[in-house]
Amino acid sequence: MPAHKPRLGDVDPKVDKRRQRIVLALFGVSTLGTIGFLVAYFALPTGRDVATIHRSNLWLGLGLAASLLGIGLAAIQWAKSIMNNEEKVEERHPMASRPEVREAAVRNLAEGAKDSGISRRGLLKSAVVGSLALFPLTIAVPLIGEIGGDWNVGKLKHTMWKKGLRLTIDPSGRPIKASDVTIGSVFHVIPDGLDKTPDPLEEKAKAVVLVVRLDPQVVKSEQIPGASYQGIFAFSKICTHVGCPVALYEQQTHHLLCPCHQSTFDVADGARVIFGPAKRPLPQLPITVDDQGYLVAQSDFTQPVGPSFWERLR
Repeated sequence: MPAHKPRLGDVDPKVDKRRQRIVLALFGVSTLGTIGFLVAYFALPTGRDVATIHRSNLWLGLGLAASLLGIGLAAIQWAKSIMNNEEKVEERHPMASRPEVREAAVRNLAEGAKDSGISRRGLLKSAVVGSLALFPLTIAVPLIGEIGGDWNVGKLKHTMWKKGLRLTIDPSGRPIKASDVTIGSVFHVIPDGLDKTPDPLEEKAKAVVLVVRLDPQVVKSEQIPGASYQGIFAFSKICTHVGCPVALYEQQTHHLLCPCHQSTFDVADGARVIFGPAKRPLPQLPITVDDQGYLVAQSDFTQPVGPSFWERLR
């Protein structure tokens, strides 16, 4: 092995102290990032509009990034500038559990701990312990903070659709007449009055619907007899796999495709799953028309929308 060339920090105490301060500063950045994350979590709660959600996610993300980046950069700087960089040769011997081998392993571990400088640099030890101890709070606090919230899972089985509620175009809210829906066309639909509900985003996440009109001759079967109107079908837009938006319609095959995991549903056959990981058809919204020709719901969905959850029997 070539002779070891000491670094400037190995021979100059001032340089060594400066490098220690750099590591301390990086651990300090991590600590401040964790504290900033916690402050943002409590001081910037999400509201009912997209702006508050964006603001909260932005500051939570910046805090988490600073927390992780500070720890990572500090570890690299510590290894590069403070720990011993002398190359050593370890001769390989047959693997055995002789006492002298175990003693040598213990000595190597002790030398490694000594080379790291952790034992004689108390301030660095406190910094690394502090930043690593605080970092798990970025994961634990949001999880614990949700405990004690609304545990009424029964509301997962219902949406705001009800008898006589008009189907409107998303996002304009314009009501749809049956005559507006031509064969092969697709409408992204929300319930009338969605913007007047206390939690419009939450309600929309459950109630969004796709409306498709088929030639009655291509219809193989109906999921719910009498739930369509003159070839117009309304199905939940929420995939029954993990809840992604099913928004890709193949007009020639009458298939709806989920872009997340490629679950494919046959609209002409009651939205039956024909490919992908989804285990059940898209729930159908029973529809009809009112006395003015507008499409309206006959009732709410007859089964829970979205992915299966722990209370579902199937």
